[in-house]
Amino acid sequence: MNEKVESPIYLRIAVDIASRIARGEFKENSKIYGRSIMSSEYGVSPETIRRALKLLADMNVVEVRQSSGAIVLSRKNAQEYINRFKGRESTQSLHQKLKKLVEEQTRLSKEIISISNMITRKSVKWSNSEPLKNFEVEVGEGSPVIGKSISELNFWHATGATIIAIRRNKELILSPGPYAVLAENDRIIFIGDQSAVNAVTMFVNP
Repeated sequence: MNEKVESPIYLRIAVDIASRIARGEFKENSKIYGRSIMSSEYGVSPETIRRALKLLADMNVVEVRQSSGAIVLSRKNAQEYINRFKGRESTQSLHQKLKKLVEEQTRLSKEIISISNMITRKSVKWSNSEPLKNFEVEVGEGSPVIGKSISELNFWHATGATIIAIRRNKELILSPGPYAVLAENDRIIFIGDQSAVNAVTMFVNP
């Protein structure tokens, strides 16, 4: 998430030159070194220096004169250019972080779906083979669990039982999530020991 966003080399050179102007290394109304000297200093081609100076000229930091090089116009404009560049870098960084988050969200969504499918397949297999004893309790009229979600009820903490399915009319809801809401006449299918059976019975129909 901390991946750095690299700007074009000519843009970074323009910012460096602006910084030198803002520091007073290059005075206002003074001439900046020729492109050949600067290209040697920065280790780039004269064309790259030309593009950097063109950016500064567009912001009235320097004036590029034909056959005369570049003349420093404004230290204030140089500082404003630096500030604008920092804002641009910040926006680029945010876009890059957003892109990474979206990619991570997509990956997690696929993983969640995959795991959910695995749980469903295992639940169906378990339901068909019945390797363990399961119990059912019907949600009676006036039950305090009616209209509440499994998560809201803290069902497992309250009873020690794990809900594996809900039978509603002719529909069997396998592996209901924590946000599944219980309704009157639902039959809660759960697993647990004898103490859990007693606890569920008292919890659902006190």
